[in-house]
Amino acid sequence: LKFLLELGPGLVFFFTTVRGAWLVGKFPILSHIGEPILIATAFFMVATALSLSVSWILTRSWPIMPLVSAIVVFVFGALALWLQDKTFAFMKPTIINSLFGITLLGGLAFGRSLLGYVFDSAFNLDAEGWRKLTFRWGLFFLFLAALNEAVWRNFSEEAWLYFKVWGTIPITLVFTLSQMPLILRHSLED
Repeated sequence: LKFLLELGPGLVFFFTTVRGAWLVGKFPILSHIGEPILIATAFFMVATALSLSVSWILTRSWPIMPLVSAIVVFVFGALALWLQDKTFAFMKPTIINSLFGITLLGGLAFGRSLLGYVFDSAFNLDAEGWRKLTFRWGLFFLFLAALNEAVWRNFSEEAWLYFKVWGTIPITLVFTLSQMPLILRHSLED
C-alpha cells in the first residue's frame, strides 16, 4: 500500500498528460486550466494531497521523502498553473532529486548518515553501512537530477513524460537492487 501511495500520484500525472485531450473533450471546463501537461499538474497536486492524507490516516505520520516531494509539487505546480508555464513541471524532478542528493551528501559532510533516519525501521545497518548507503543514494539522486535536465532540455515533451515514468522507475529499481550486497554485508543481527 505504501508503494502505491508513493507511486500513485506519478501515474495519475502520466495518464492525465497522455489522455489530456480526451479529458478536455469529456470535461470542457478543464480547458480553462491549460494544455494537457498543466491539467496533469493540477491532477498530480490533488493526487499527492490525497496520497499524503491517506498515509496520515493509516499511520498517523508523514513519511519525510514524500512530504518534501509534496511541498515541491505544490510550489512548482502552483507556479506552473499560475504562470501557465510547463517548465516548472519539467524542473520539479530536478529540484526534488537535487534537494535529496544535496541533503544526504551535506549530512555526511557534517557526520550524519541521514538515510539511516529515514530507513532505520527497514534496515538495521552498522554505521559504516549507513554512511556508504547514504553516499551512494546522495550521488544517485544527483544523477537523476542531471538526467532529468538532459532529457527535458533535449527531447520532446512526450519523450520526457515516458522517461519520467518508464525510465526513472526501472533505473531506481535497478539501483536499489544493486545496493543489496552492501546492505547484506553491513546488516546487524537483531
